[in-house]
Amino acid sequence: MIRSETLSGLQPAPGGAVVSIGVFDGVHLGHQAILAANVARARELDAAPTVVTFQSHPKQVLLGRAPGSLTPLGHRLELFQRQGIAHSLALNFDAELRDMPAEDFIQALVQGLGARAFVLGFDSKFGRDRRGTPALLNTLGLDVEVVPKVLVRERAVSSTAIREAVSLGDLAGAQAMLGRSVSVFGQVIRGRALGRELGFPTANLDLQHGLHPPVGVYCGRAWLASEASQPGSRGGAEPLKAVINVGFRPTVTEQASETPLVEVHLLDFEGELYGQQLEVEFTAFLRGEQRFPGTGELQEAITADVATARARLEA
Repeated sequence: MIRSETLSGLQPAPGGAVVSIGVFDGVHLGHQAILAANVARARELDAAPTVVTFQSHPKQVLLGRAPGSLTPLGHRLELFQRQGIAHSLALNFDAELRDMPAEDFIQALVQGLGARAFVLGFDSKFGRDRRGTPALLNTLGLDVEVVPKVLVRERAVSSTAIREAVSLGDLAGAQAMLGRSVSVFGQVIRGRALGRELGFPTANLDLQHGLHPPVGVYCGRAWLASEASQPGSRGGAEPLKAVINVGFRPTVTEQASETPLVEVHLLDFEGELYGQQLEVEFTAFLRGEQRFPGTGELQEAITADVATARARLEA
């Protein structure tokens, strides 16, 4: 997938582009319907399926605050590629872009991407004063397809509803709207190697402010992004079984950090992970975080967690 970050210097694909615009946080079932329609229309036109998204949430500029991200940019781009998107344009949403008239923004996409058609969500709005709508595109004589809302349990799927479910630990509710398990995506960074000392080495993830389920121990599956970035379901890469701890490590840490750590112990894995991108799915909640009398009791608890996780994941 081609990845661009500015409107300047774009090179249109030979057949032009079919363009969808939005934050697409979560890349949930509603977003997936838009992306699927985009890919289908691009196939009809022999054009490049293209997404225009934003590096950070526009609400940070519009309102001075932004919601927690279900899928920070790197995660979104991985998910776009798996949906068959050929080109992503991730713009920096700043004051200049906020103030750009919708007509100018559309013209920039037509010229820079060779946009031949647009596929938008039912509530899509962009440009200054949110004047960029399917109706405006129609008045400009452009080919536009509007994808209707997707309902789950008689409720419109939305990033807001999924954020609420993830924050509450409602994995099943979030999964129903995402169309896949709740997951996080981040770079493996160096920690204090406490897990290794206990006999259970962990990968510490830098989530770039991405949302995660509440504090506790979970079982799940993990993929190295380098093995899972092709179109389709992670390019056929095999998942690694995992025990995931979201918390503050009260048994071994005197002073808790302000935000919980996300640590992943990969079952039956040997290898170097530092610096690599890891995607981790939360399959089931195992137990809450506890403070144990000492490291011996903590080791026993982790051993039990690993056994429980293995049984759950192999069932």
